[in-house]
Amino acid sequence: MSAHDHAPAADIPEMPAPRVREFPARSIGGGFALLLGLLGLLVAAAMIATAAVVTADGPKAGLIVVGVLVGVAALLAMSGLNMVAPGEARVVQLFGRYRGSIREDGLRWVNPFTSREKISTRVRNHETPVLKVNDAYGNPIELAAVVVWKVRDTAQASFEVDDYLAFVATQTEAAVRHIAIEYPYDAHEADGLSLRGNAEEITEKLAAELQARVETAGVTIIESRFTHLAYAPEIASAMLQRQQAGAVVAARREIVDGAVGMVEAALARIAERDIVELDEERKAAMVSNLMVVLCGDRAPQPVLNTGTLYQ
Repeated sequence: MSAHDHAPAADIPEMPAPRVREFPARSIGGGFALLLGLLGLLVAAAMIATAAVVTADGPKAGLIVVGVLVGVAALLAMSGLNMVAPGEARVVQLFGRYRGSIREDGLRWVNPFTSREKISTRVRNHETPVLKVNDAYGNPIELAAVVVWKVRDTAQASFEVDDYLAFVATQTEAAVRHIAIEYPYDAHEADGLSLRGNAEEITEKLAAELQARVETAGVTIIESRFTHLAYAPEIASAMLQRQQAGAVVAARREIVDGAVGMVEAALARIAERDIVELDEERKAAMVSNLMVVLCGDRAPQPVLNTGTLYQ
């Protein structure tokens, strides 16, 4: 097995264990809360309107004060309403403490004294810029990748990292660079992994390493793919010539193997049918002529022998 078959797990940073995990926040249906809030505003308006027709100073002042308090309480309660769209969540905090997350879509009501941060739980794409790195053989290459991901744990995304969007972007670039330096663009060994020849296996390793890097941020990696992979311009021409030379050698090897099989079959058929008896010298000459004909780049020019076989 090649030394590049597996990326060293020790190179993947060990992230700290999360201190907080997502749990559902206490909330009720927003329709009922909205109805109570509107009813409170109507009651407050009715009390203030009644105070306008009351002549006695004491009851009038009392109605106005109570009406104002009821109206303020209704408005404060209605500030706990939240519109949650599909693919979104609200991270709820009360005086700096995490009080849960709201994932139910629609109108929801929570404690109005809490703060609610909106986090998208939709599937997202992140495409890295074209990165220039050295592969395992030290050749400069260019590569870029696209990562499909989504937030799995809203609490970890909010509290475990400063900015989970920037965190995913940075860790994606780090993982792509690490994978690039661990494997060659083209493997010299027949059983070695390479970036170009084993794209599926390499992208699986990239996804696994990236998942380990962003796990602490509550993010799930759905898929990762290389979108650009090439030699750097300064060596692209030389590497192209090397690939062409390798292709020519491989083609010649196939031609020679086929020619040897054809020569063996021809000699065996001649001996089997007793067409002509050839000594070792004439066999060698026939093999030489057949190999020239079968392996030559150009069409051979026939030479007719007008004498005997030995002249």
